[in-house]
Amino acid sequence: MPDGAAPPTATNGTPSTVTPTEIIHVDSRTVACDGGNGALGHPRVFLRIPDEQVMCPYCSRLYVLNPGADHASGH
Repeated sequence: MPDGAAPPTATNGTPSTVTPTEIIHVDSRTVACDGGNGALGHPRVFLRIPDEQVMCPYCSRLYVLNPGADHASGH
């Protein structure tokens, strides 16, 4: 999820679990996601990986920072 975004919640207000549609390992803390299906994808969003992973709020792809990748905050 993008920084500051609230986690998905069920109707009773408790956090719901979202199963990733795909797990993608990356070497950069900033990733672009467009759903990967051409015209059937979604608007391109840029996601920041704050710790070790981030999930796209549109398509539920999970981006995981590779071990040994640049773990510095960068810009």
